[in-house]
Amino acid sequence: METNTTSPSPKVHHGRNIKRLREMLGVKQELIANELNMTQQAISKLEQKEQIEDEILDRVSKVLNIPLDAIKNLSDEATTNYINTFYDNKGNGFFANNVTFNPIDKIVDLYERLLAAEKDKVAMLEKLLEGKK
Repeated sequence: METNTTSPSPKVHHGRNIKRLREMLGVKQELIANELNMTQQAISKLEQKEQIEDEILDRVSKVLNIPLDAIKNLSDEATTNYINTFYDNKGNGFFANNVTFNPIDKIVDLYERLLAAEKDKVAMLEKLLEGKK
């Protein structure tokens, strides 16, 4: 009599993995939302979903600068193990994958885009006013 000794594959929760990895990197939901042109509430709902479409997972992984497999394939236990690999044996918290963007730079970029849009609006309004004279 043979018995199957393989254990069932662990259940993967994409949203929970995104949340854990995001928190580990110190990234706020608002930053991901801004990068993906979504709302913070949409990111919160995304983090509650067990299965997420590959296209969205790919975009999130690029924003967080982490491998797509880190989100797609890690079980709850494996996520903890993955996070622990970011620390050296002395307990110093160094990161193997450094985030390559500065949130302040993103805010400045957003401000500059909004300012440019306002300047365009003013220029259009000025043209309209000149046409009515």
